[in-house]
Amino acid sequence: MTIEELYRDLHAHPELSFEETRTAGIAAAELRAAGFDVIEGIGITGVAGVLRNGAGPTVLLRADMDALPVTEDTGLTYASTATGVMHACGHDVHVACLIGAVRELAATQAEWAGTVIAVFQPAEEAGGGAQAMLDAGLYEKVPVPDVVLGQHVGPAPAGMVGAHPGVAFASADSIDITVRGRGGHGSRPETTIDPIVIAAAVVGRLQTIVSREISPQDTSVVTVGRISAGTKNNIIPDDAELGLSMRAYSEDVRLRMIAAIKRIVNAESAASGAPEPLFEFAESFPVTVNDQLATERTMTAFRSEFGDEAVIDPGPVSGSEDVGLLATAVGAPLVYWILGGADPEKYLAAANAGTIERDIPSNHSSHFAPVIQPTLDRGVAALVTACREWLRS
Repeated sequence: MTIEELYRDLHAHPELSFEETRTAGIAAAELRAAGFDVIEGIGITGVAGVLRNGAGPTVLLRADMDALPVTEDTGLTYASTATGVMHACGHDVHVACLIGAVRELAATQAEWAGTVIAVFQPAEEAGGGAQAMLDAGLYEKVPVPDVVLGQHVGPAPAGMVGAHPGVAFASADSIDITVRGRGGHGSRPETTIDPIVIAAAVVGRLQTIVSREISPQDTSVVTVGRISAGTKNNIIPDDAELGLSMRAYSEDVRLRMIAAIKRIVNAESAASGAPEPLFEFAESFPVTVNDQLATERTMTAFRSEFGDEAVIDPGPVSGSEDVGLLATAVGAPLVYWILGGADPEKYLAAANAGTIERDIPSNHSSHFAPVIQPTLDRGVAALVTACREWLRS
């Protein structure tokens, strides 16, 4: 099966976090066919393969496998066959490209020396996949790498690659908050403590965290993405639930934002005489930091291989990733780059018209559909080029 055929198959059969059994099986079979030693079931559905080729450095290449609960609306002939599930973030691209790189590295062992580790990680979207593999003893099952490499497809023009040294992706935390009140009849509000009124006040006040408590030089985001309360128009409920997402580029800012959220919610509840609210922290992603020297070395290799015009610095990305945990767990440098996946002509037209945000679907959109080529070829070549840069010739 060609990489293009493999990609179409993966796109048509997406699987949610920690449910990537079919995808993991394909990855394991491809690794075995290429001569890798394979370990399956690391962190539920994670797969790792090791190819030892003499003395030399150890390089870890990572791809995430999970899809999203999104209903696809791309119109592709190979669109998702799973109801309400879609590869809306491009992890199918990541898996296909890593399999392509595995094939090429295995076929060219006479040209390099060292050890290659290929990691197919589950549940990046849930923020727990990398940690699950670490908790399951990943580095007891595979060698400790000298460098961790990976890529993420995005709405940049296909054929482009690039990484930002230093802080590359923001941290992200999801917080579920239950504001507690005292329910009753809508005709007698004086007998109740209305949690919907408290929640409304909270939503408005939370907007002041970024605008009034965080320096304009420290980019951050607080979003209330979900509010749920009540069952009937004339019933004041006991509780109201809010779903928050927050992002920051430093741990100091992140901790200040969490403290501010707790303070505001607690204060609004107290002001209404309500019971203490409940906080539940769901998925969490740390700040992703690219090693300065390792990034410069890898980008130099990209410029040599692809030309200066194909290598960009995307700047810090407001999205989040857990790949950095695979590096920080063993003190290895990380290089994580953006791989362009948008149709170059459409991107240029949108750029000239100033309509990129409107006309170029972003990750997590139901319309997100990277062009197959040159995206896949460049993604394979980027992984191989970066890996070979760190291996011995």
